[in-house]
Amino acid sequence: MEFAVDDEAASEIVGALRAAGCVFADDETRLLIAEASSTAELDRLVAARISGEPLEYLLGWAEFLGLRLTVERGVFVPRRRTEYLALEAIRCARSAETASPVLVDLCCGVGAVAAATIEAGIGAEVYAADIDPVAVGCARHNVGARGQAVEGDLFAALPAELRGRIDVIVANAPYVPTGEIVMMPSEARNHEARTALDGGPDGLDVGRRIAAGAPDWLTRAGQLLVETSERQAETASGIFAAAGLKPRILRSADHDSTIVIGSR
Repeated sequence: MEFAVDDEAASEIVGALRAAGCVFADDETRLLIAEASSTAELDRLVAARISGEPLEYLLGWAEFLGLRLTVERGVFVPRRRTEYLALEAIRCARSAETASPVLVDLCCGVGAVAAATIEAGIGAEVYAADIDPVAVGCARHNVGARGQAVEGDLFAALPAELRGRIDVIVANAPYVPTGEIVMMPSEARNHEARTALDGGPDGLDVGRRIAAGAPDWLTRAGQLLVETSERQAETASGIFAAAGLKPRILRSADHDSTIVIGSR
């Protein structure tokens, strides 16, 4: 018989989650009940959530642009703000000069942008790359046979034959300044890999490396898209310009997201 929870028990869970600071306690309760197969398992899941473990780790998946993406413990959980980066990357790939554009999702985490690009059905050749082997395993599952997930440090992970052939490089690189990690929500700082969060003293160390390397890998009309914070955007634009890319800043109030696009 299917496991069921009565309204009174569900209300108690909602109250407990809300008291623990879960803003969307009603939705989380519904998801946790759906995930559990017994009272004991539900109690374990609720206790883990109250202790601060990310909901996505407990469910084993995260929603991103309508997709359910496999997520394992320790990896970076895709944020809603990054949906804006994915949508802009898809737009750039769609407008590329080639019939089958090449898109590379650097610092891919679980491959959210890569998977969304594949799902968009624009016929892109899609690669996802990350230095974290656990994240690459998730990405490999999420892109399936229609994309490639590779492990390595930024461009070193990519097949050499992609040099000069990439139409769109997109990166949700870590951009939190080292000194501000301590101010992040406990869900992130206590559970996600430090390498997925820490961007160095000003948060732009990885972004500098990406901008410096991108021109060698992009086509003549290729574009680099990087997520950043609103206050870092001008500095990031200067980094892009120094690398020989023409930068522009885009902002989405709906997604509370800022990205910098650099064109060859």
